[in-house]
Amino acid sequence: MSLQVSEEDEEVRRVQFFGPNDLAAGVFVQRAADLAEQFDPENAPTSTVDILELHNVQQYLEHGFLPQTYNEEQYARAKARIPQIRGAVARFFSGVDDTSVATVIDGVAEGRYDYHGDLLELLGRNKAYERCDAATVLPALSAAGVHLGEILGCKKLVQAYDAEVRTKLLTSPQGAEHVMRKYLQEDVRDDIHLPRSFTPEDSQVLLEQYIDGEEANPNYVGLIASAKETPAAGIDARLKLRAKRRDEELSSKFFKDNDGIRTGCEVSIADQEEAAAMELDKSDGLVCRYTYSRRWLEETCDNPSILNNFINLFGFVDRNGLLTLPSYPASLGVMERFMGTPGRTEYRTGTVFWTTDMSSLLQIRMYHHFLESKDIDLEQVISWFFEEYLVEEFRVENFSFTPSGAGASYLQKVRHLFAEMESVASQFSLFAKDCELDRDLLAMGSEQVRYKYIPSLLDGKYLYATETDEITSILNLLFSDQASVNYISKELRGDNGAMLLLKNEVAYDDFHDYQKPAIDHLIKLGIVDNDGTRVQLVNVEQFRILSAIFNTQCANYFRLSDRGRAVADAMVAKGWVKRQSSLLSGAEGEYFNYFLNAADFSNGPRVAEQVFAWVPGQR
Repeated sequence: MSLQVSEEDEEVRRVQFFGPNDLAAGVFVQRAADLAEQFDPENAPTSTVDILELHNVQQYLEHGFLPQTYNEEQYARAKARIPQIRGAVARFFSGVDDTSVATVIDGVAEGRYDYHGDLLELLGRNKAYERCDAATVLPALSAAGVHLGEILGCKKLVQAYDAEVRTKLLTSPQGAEHVMRKYLQEDVRDDIHLPRSFTPEDSQVLLEQYIDGEEANPNYVGLIASAKETPAAGIDARLKLRAKRRDEELSSKFFKDNDGIRTGCEVSIADQEEAAAMELDKSDGLVCRYTYSRRWLEETCDNPSILNNFINLFGFVDRNGLLTLPSYPASLGVMERFMGTPGRTEYRTGTVFWTTDMSSLLQIRMYHHFLESKDIDLEQVISWFFEEYLVEEFRVENFSFTPSGAGASYLQKVRHLFAEMESVASQFSLFAKDCELDRDLLAMGSEQVRYKYIPSLLDGKYLYATETDEITSILNLLFSDQASVNYISKELRGDNGAMLLLKNEVAYDDFHDYQKPAIDHLIKLGIVDNDGTRVQLVNVEQFRILSAIFNTQCANYFRLSDRGRAVADAMVAKGWVKRQSSLLSGAEGEYFNYFLNAADFSNGPRVAEQVFAWVPGQR
């Protein structure tokens, strides 16, 4: 039993089930329904590919993916096929033994790589690995193009052929990459199952050989270098150092013959009307130039204005009171999101983050020198904020910040400022808990500051998205540059779904048929409305909250208007968002932990070295 298709179209048209939430599912609905309709339990398929396709058809039926034109009778008849198809698939694989297993496996050798996972799963589910010898199965899988990574994805196969899979792993040139995918790499879609006999010592030897090998991928070598020590994978300080040195060697070799492009930032003070201006120079690479009004700086030399300049002039904080400095996932480009080999304990960064980081360091350095020229010490301004401003404006006493000594070296200043920064964080933590600051109690504390967990005086300060399917789909459809509703035609398009609707008058019928289910979904959830002439966003406050959550991973509840807070409360009631309290947002806390300690991330920079890099003659 099989529908007739040409050789040219067969690979494209064979039914494959990618999961209930995959947009590609709709492509195969009609063929899956036709195969179910034609299925004859008395004349079941005998080829491996037909049986595997039938297995995928079964999953379409189980999830109710059937043509919308089906009536109740057709729907019921299709559903009734499920146990019959399941039985036919089970009988086929239950009959596999040593004499037939190679032939069965060979049935997927003709480019049917998309069925490899189903083949391995069904052989295991029907106990073929218990009946068949590894010496027969593993060579047959290799001949059919089934790769080691796919074998390691099948737990029952690995368990049945433990010793043989271990040998295959140790002798594979890329075996170390599978170990790293299991223990180190982030966003690995498939499970990796290693043999029980594969020891940490095996792993360490395999990784050492990989690091030193000619075929070593720089991404994976860097992954080991930046990873946390992982005993289960044999990764210790010595191996990390070995990887670090090899990574530097590979990078040096690469850039020896590849100049790359010039990138960077320039900051200067100019005689201009605008308080601040920025231009992107593409004439020789990509260089961001920031210029600041001399008149503005000279007219804002009082203590409050100096601190406000970091917000209003340099843009360290956005309109919602959130830092612009962290690496937000929304700022990663398409290539940055999908290329490279990110580690599980790695702080993900991209071009926007590093550009912001470079510019902020230059802005602080420039401003520090400008203030010095006016006999103003920036550290004294910070001290004024804690010891005078908080008392005068909020009647909050006992906070302290001690500036560095006038003759202190840069090394002494760095050490002192780090200590004062932790002290201020500890002072506020105690104040938030007790609503007062007891210096004697503060002196007894010794815990390391965890910036993510500094408490807040405000209950439910931040709004975070929950993990429900509804809010996930809303954020994706409105703001993702990869969503299905961003592009209708050359005239009707946007960077994302929200921009498409905001910048164009889009009627419901303008959308393609494959896009309309997504628009219907947003209409049903009350995100957009179709008034008959135009599809548009329903609520401005709701859009602002959603936009903040997508762009900065949270929204600041207390920066919302009364109407906005009512909308936020309704979103909480729906289970879309949750309110949590901390001084810093989750992303801000991670940013500080990335730079200042190893609490969360293994690839953080050495801050003192970074500071000295901007100080001529200081190393």
